[in-house]
Amino acid sequence: MKKLAELLVCFLHPIAVVLVWLNLVVRPGLSGTAKIVWAVLALIPVVPFVYVLTGGELWESAPKPPQGLARR
Repeated sequence: MKKLAELLVCFLHPIAVVLVWLNLVVRPGLSGTAKIVWAVLALIPVVPFVYVLTGGELWESAPKPPQGLARR
């Protein structure tokens, strides 16, 4: 299940970037500079970075007990 979530993140990020770029093209309220900044920032994959920085424990529900210690 964990690998499936990782693969899903890898495939969804490029789709999300394209959708952001399409949205930026049709937004009249942003200046050209703001559109360029948003377009560049959309390239940075925040979720995969957070996943790696949390050691792959991003979707874990509860902490696991340490291995090798006897329970009392």
